[in-house]
Amino acid sequence: MTDTVTATLPIDLGSGPFAVTTRGLARRFGSVRALDGLDLQVPEGAVYVLVGPNGAGKSTLIRTLMGLVRYQAGAVSVLGRDPGDRGAEVRSGIGYVPEDYRVGYAWMTVGRLLEHQAVYHPSWDAEYARELRARYDIDPGRKCHTLSKGQSRRVQLVLALAHRPPLLLLDEPTDGLDHVVRDETLSILSEHLADSPTTVVISTHRVYEVEPLVDHVGVLSEGRLLGQLPRDELRGGLLRYWADVPEGWTGPGELGGRVVRRSGAARAIEWTVWGDRDAVTRGLSQAGAAVREVAPLSVDEAAVALLSGRKAS
Repeated sequence: MTDTVTATLPIDLGSGPFAVTTRGLARRFGSVRALDGLDLQVPEGAVYVLVGPNGAGKSTLIRTLMGLVRYQAGAVSVLGRDPGDRGAEVRSGIGYVPEDYRVGYAWMTVGRLLEHQAVYHPSWDAEYARELRARYDIDPGRKCHTLSKGQSRRVQLVLALAHRPPLLLLDEPTDGLDHVVRDETLSILSEHLADSPTTVVISTHRVYEVEPLVDHVGVLSEGRLLGQLPRDELRGGLLRYWADVPEGWTGPGELGGRVVRRSGAARAIEWTVWGDRDAVTRGLSQAGAAVREVAPLSVDEAAVALLSGRKAS
């Protein structure tokens, strides 16, 4: 049997400095609350992964940060500017990979598109653009409208990276890429971060792919953050416990809302709990459980557990 509940995880990351913040951010589409009082904090220089199910509001949030969707309440700051009022200035400092893989200016060749984008970005690094184009095996003579989904995504990544922006907003950046190109993309991102001071926000369903790069995590559900914290704090505080228990055991009541997931058979449990390891272990033991093993979760596993808890609550 498996039971899930909602635990309360940290959301406030302190005083910054932050490259991106929102306060009470709200956006509705008809009766649907896409963003519902969202308080986002992305520290400068962080690689922040935003995880959540379809319809959680991830793409709406990223498009709002770009100034492409107007928010209806709250406040937004991106690189010190409000994208609602100064969208063009904000976008000039962002490398953006949208969820939609289609490349604009479909009638242009890829080479012409890259030249076109360079005009709008004084920081455009032509040599870096050529290097990226070669690594992605992109034919500059191809018309954009003839590109496959994977080819289009590679072009979008070149466009996002080549001007070495201070902020990258990547919405499902590996979608449409085969395994070889996904691995190459992660290598490129890792090298890019080493060479260029950059803050990165990644929205992805494939958290396991980007986990080696990530240092902050936000879990989004129904337009609200379930948690927002450093990766190491998440891995240290959200743990899986295996224990043998007496028949009919109900567990220590003091754990309360810190239990994210309960599963197991009549005489054995597997619980995922947020909290200090020693305190949780002591609470389980004092209630009659014999704890056999405690293990951290990957960021991907943690996100699944938290989102499952939200769904069941």
